[in-house]
This record gives sequence, C-alpha cells and structure tokens, in this order.
Amino acid sequence: MTETQELDQFYGNDLAELCEATTEAIIEGQGFGWLKPPARSTLEAYWRGVLLIPERTLFVARLKGTIVGTAQLIRPPSNNEAAAFAAEVGTFFVAPWARGHGLARSLLRDVEERAREEGFSTLEVHVRADREAAIALAEASGYKRWATKERYARVNGEYLPGHFYIKYLES
Repeated sequence: MTETQELDQFYGNDLAELCEATTEAIIEGQGFGWLKPPARSTLEAYWRGVLLIPERTLFVARLKGTIVGTAQLIRPPSNNEAAAFAAEVGTFFVAPWARGHGLARSLLRDVEERAREEGFSTLEVHVRADREAAIALAEASGYKRWATKERYARVNGEYLPGHFYIKYLES
C-alpha cells in the first residue's frame, strides 16, 4: 500500500522512519545539500524544525505504512510581497529502495494541489543535473527548465550543474 499525506506532527515511528529515509537518500546522493549523513540528532532537529516553520508544509510518502520520502511546499516569507505568487518545492526525495511505486509523482501532485489551493500561480523546483529521474519527472509533470547554474553543487571537489524549473499553476 502506498500513500502520500501532509504531516504536521510526528506520531509513533514517523521521525525515525523519516530520518532513515533521509539518510538513505543522502548516501545515494540526493541529500538536499548534505553530502554525507549528519548525526541522527541533527536530522531529528532538522525535521522537527521544518514542522515549526509557518512557510513550510511537509508532505510524506509511505510504502506499507513506512515513511520513505518527502516534499515540502515552501512559501515566500511574508515580507516578500512582490514574490507572494510563487512557491517552491523542497526536500523532494524518495528513498532508493522505495522508488518505482509512483510516490514521487504523488508527492509532487500533493504539493501542486496545496499551492493552487493557497492561490500560488507559480511553483519552482531545482534539481541537480545528474538526477535524471527527478529531471524526467519534473519535465513530464509540465515543469519548464528556465535556467542552468553551472556551479550548483560541489561534490567530491567537483562542481556539478543544476537545473531550475518552473510551472505556472493557473488553469
């Protein structure tokens, strides 16, 4: 059984499962900034902090009841009135062993739906250029690449490019 849902607090093993999925994604190279897994206490603090930030909504993917991936809807800060129409997708990943069940597509759909409900007309996502599956998903979901940053990330002493995508949510 697979499902995606908004998570506004942790129950039972949620935090432990989320930290484990995050660790696996970091090891596989999708650590949204981390190159190697930080201490478990750091991961726990990060995810607890996400739930405290009013501009963020956390969505999780579950496979057989276990959290295996996430995506966040990230809103602009309230003082950025000029960009109040645009939101961002962040911490978007599914653990390597849980891929192939449509969870990434469901997470992205959930974020888009919430963004529309809240009146956002633009949604952005950025992806490291070597993340072929994520790029394919973004493009298949109607996101258009608007820029490439040649020095997006530095991994093992090498700069890697990243792509920036946008989707207009108006009907």
